[in-house]
Amino acid sequence: MNYKIIEGSKFQTVNGNETRDYVVFLHGWGGSVSAFLFVAKRLATLGYRCILPDLAGFGDTPEPTFPYTVKAYANDVRRLLYDLDIKSAILVGHSFGGRIALELAYASPDLVKKLVLIDSAGCKPRRGLKYRFRVLAHKFLRRIGKKGLKGSKDYQVLSPIMRETFKSVVNYFQDGQLEYISCTTAIFWGKRDKETPKYMAKRLVKGILDAKLFWLEGGHFAYMDDFFRFFSIFSAFLKV
Repeated sequence: MNYKIIEGSKFQTVNGNETRDYVVFLHGWGGSVSAFLFVAKRLATLGYRCILPDLAGFGDTPEPTFPYTVKAYANDVRRLLYDLDIKSAILVGHSFGGRIALELAYASPDLVKKLVLIDSAGCKPRRGLKYRFRVLAHKFLRRIGKKGLKGSKDYQVLSPIMRETFKSVVNYFQDGQLEYISCTTAIFWGKRDKETPKYMAKRLVKGILDAKLFWLEGGHFAYMDDFFRFFSIFSAFLKV
């Protein structure tokens, strides 16, 4: 797995002793190291060591040799932390990266010191009549020997392995995990996010015991759209 480490020249001190909190940034689907690079560079000046991986199939990390699941992506991050001898880290996940962060907070709580979710996927979406009609039409066309309806343009350009990976990821719902996540959690959400609607943010903050929700101006990339508000709250949350 390709990754980048960003760290400043100074580190935090507690009672005169140097500390190094590790912050792992997990990008969204189609993203890469660059998605959080500007956040990490700024955070590093405050004394944090930032780890930014390219998840399998994105950036400079090759596609997996078999279709991946959310659990497989979580295993890759877990292995990276082990290789870097990191016993505990603060996880920051955006969208698809939020799914992986949730999985790790649920399955490996000792690894996750704090959790930050930004416009995170993972909750089961509400399906409207239009979606249900498309599913029925697709199944009917397949039944009569046709190819069925085409997916989105993003889906069509994926390789066969990444298509199966995509289907596995988007159909993995983590609502039942939320009550078992015990780490302190900050949830950031764009008020105009259409890809992961507001009800998902409310479900996350209701389901995770020690979670707080912060609304940002913007859409699905609210941490970029409303960066200064995001970073001021984010950096304060890490210090608590």
